[in-house]
Amino acid sequence: MHLQTFAFRTGAALLVAAGLAACTTPQPPARPGVTIPPPAQQPQAMFIRPASGTTIARFDGVRSKGLDIAGNLGDPIVASADGRVVYVGGELRSYGNMVIVKHNDTFLTAYAHAQTILVKENAVVRQGQKIAEMGKSETDRVKLHFEIRKNGTAVDPEPYLSGRLQQ
Repeated sequence: MHLQTFAFRTGAALLVAAGLAACTTPQPPARPGVTIPPPAQQPQAMFIRPASGTTIARFDGVRSKGLDIAGNLGDPIVASADGRVVYVGGELRSYGNMVIVKHNDTFLTAYAHAQTILVKENAVVRQGQKIAEMGKSETDRVKLHFEIRKNGTAVDPEPYLSGRLQQ
């Protein structure tokens, strides 16, 4: 008797499992002219971080018109986006040796306090390309001072680096 009960219960369980596996939830009929939008994607950042060190000073629009990124002497500085080098030099007071890259009619990026600059004016650079090495020209410690300028005005770089702002 126990064997029959066991066989009956096993058979019933298999039938229930097969029935559940075969069940599908019916989809509501599609309404003509209605499209379902794709899931939202993380926006792609227009600019990438130009150095891997930690941020030691943030944009405040008054004392700091960009980000200061800590590093070691000779650490790579990379182009934040594709563009053309429009300035290489050390004539701008308190910026030390610097590179300015023009990305389009709206955006420029500046990379200050370099030890070694690896590009020349009018060179075309690609995002992620090494353009300089970190130094401490015109400053008390090794760091990169990085600015994004929109229509000539310094803006907070962090939203552009994270993808929160595109234009």
